[in-house]
Amino acid sequence: MAPMATHVITGAGSGIGAAVARRLHERGDELVLVARDLKRAKELAEQYPGARTLVADLADPDRISWALGKQAQPEQVDTLLHIAGIVDLGPIGELRPRTWHQQLNVNLIAPAELTRLFLPQIRAVRGQVLFVNSGAGLNAHAEWGAYAAAKHGLKALADSLRHEEKPNGIRVTSVYPGRTAGPMQAKVHSQEGKEYDASRWIDPESVATTILTALDLPRDAEINDLTVRPGR
Repeated sequence: MAPMATHVITGAGSGIGAAVARRLHERGDELVLVARDLKRAKELAEQYPGARTLVADLADPDRISWALGKQAQPEQVDTLLHIAGIVDLGPIGELRPRTWHQQLNVNLIAPAELTRLFLPQIRAVRGQVLFVNSGAGLNAHAEWGAYAAAKHGLKALADSLRHEEKPNGIRVTSVYPGRTAGPMQAKVHSQEGKEYDASRWIDPESVATTILTALDLPRDAEINDLTVRPGR
């Protein structure tokens, strides 16, 4: 990818998103970081000097268009990186609609809405949309029903988008990391009642390397689906 590309990124505050944002920032690319509120936006702006921020709560997709409409938009968007996500485990027999809505909103509907809103800029430069999915987007296990349903939906979103936008020259990539060390993994272990040992899982930097590989791949090819598993 050409230097000084502009990347819109969700989830830049921690885990995989932070690793990706840091690497892109260090090489001099332009960052536009989506934050859920003004406080988080200020923190991200301090963390990545020179980066721009957009405030939009992914938990409330119906208001994303309204929120972004009140803020200055980036004129150029080379890549849209969907990295934010939430997880809440529980058996199907106990999950109430609120839990389903929360996970579907953040993990599926918000990415769909952000994609819709930024497609004109991405089409203009024949850019790329990358979704950080999950192993749960390919296989659903006990107590992962709501999260896996959202991530299976995210795979469908990416696959449909790839077919629709191919004539416009847009590349669409899904990355399916296995368990990756970070705050989300610590929460999962807590919900599973298991002791958390970060050294057992993928380092976010390793996933960031795979994401940058997909972004920097020469334009004669695209990585559609990339699965990353723990090597230990």
